[in-house]
Amino acid sequence: MIQPAKHIANVKYAIRNIAAEAARLEAQGKKILPCNIGDPLRFDFATPPHLVEAVTKALRDGHNQYVASAGLKEAREAVAAHLKPAVRPEDVFITAGVSEALDLALTALLEAGDEVLLPSPGYPLYNAIAARLQAKVVPYFLDESKGWALDADDIASKVSPRTKAIVICNPNNPTGAVATRAQLEAVLAVARKHNLVVLSDEIYDRLLFTGEHVPTATLCDDVPLITLNGLSKAYLCPGWRVGWLAFHTPKLLANVATAVQRLADARLCGPGPFQYAIKPALTGPQDHIPEAMKKLRSRRDLMVTRLRAMPGVSLVEPQGAFYALPSLNREWAGGDEAFVLELVRETGVLFVHGEGFGQKPGTQHFRVVFLPQESVLSAAFDGLEQFLRARA
Repeated sequence: MIQPAKHIANVKYAIRNIAAEAARLEAQGKKILPCNIGDPLRFDFATPPHLVEAVTKALRDGHNQYVASAGLKEAREAVAAHLKPAVRPEDVFITAGVSEALDLALTALLEAGDEVLLPSPGYPLYNAIAARLQAKVVPYFLDESKGWALDADDIASKVSPRTKAIVICNPNNPTGAVATRAQLEAVLAVARKHNLVVLSDEIYDRLLFTGEHVPTATLCDDVPLITLNGLSKAYLCPGWRVGWLAFHTPKLLANVATAVQRLADARLCGPGPFQYAIKPALTGPQDHIPEAMKKLRSRRDLMVTRLRAMPGVSLVEPQGAFYALPSLNREWAGGDEAFVLELVRETGVLFVHGEGFGQKPGTQHFRVVFLPQESVLSAAFDGLEQFLRARA
């Protein structure tokens, strides 16, 4: 048997891995209540019609060829003008989702053995890309006692001579936390002191319940900074795979941008016809966002009420996105992965284990996606509550 490269053993993706067990159970006839995946279109959300029309028109007009490897010109111009602060179109790269944007940026930055500071809890793709690059992941811990706040002191304590970059996810997946201006400024001060690149993943920036989202790039012009965003979440088209990365400090990152261009050339281009949706998305009607947030607020409030009434669970109320990361208040034998597996096998309620996103040693969590309709959420929380009370 031919064996794969050894470093692939470190590539893990908990969100889809845990779903394999649920699929097996569903094939056996068990009803699954899915609260595990952040895809609004699995539920009662729909892509805005003007975006569908833009892509349909592009297809019908014959725009099915390769586009420029850095992206469609009008799309790059729209993103550049939309960003705060605005950048030059040549500093924008259109990618196959934010996933590819992260991949291109980290691949251009990291050598094998370099260290990258990643949020814990955080999106597991960050870890998977770093593992593939044979870089060393150094987790920095969000402060659960302060609403999953960014902790610049913890970040500073993790910096070493091999540290190359800090990744921020704001709003955060999986906690739903929204970083304050002061938190971001403190992290930027660490990056400035140690000449570290900051990658700011802002894909949930339009999905807020309270307060405001502060774009990291508005807070500095002297720290190497790359912003990542896309259409998947706020514009309800995750399957289109439309994302982008932008260099906000091109003088500091000129060589990295050249490396990203080489990587982009090597993969030809992102999906061409769907890039025709970027300009109408950013400049056209935005009324779908408050409509979506009205649904999400009601579902978040339902989740908060139900979870806070359950034994053995504590919850930091999410301020953005559509995730929450409740904590298990007693140790679960086998960890939180054993918890979510036992739960889905017994009740059909499907969450993702906290360890899949990273967490402080000695803590256990599970991620809730509150995108489903309230009837589905209510049934899921009924099952969870019965499961917990039976073991209280």
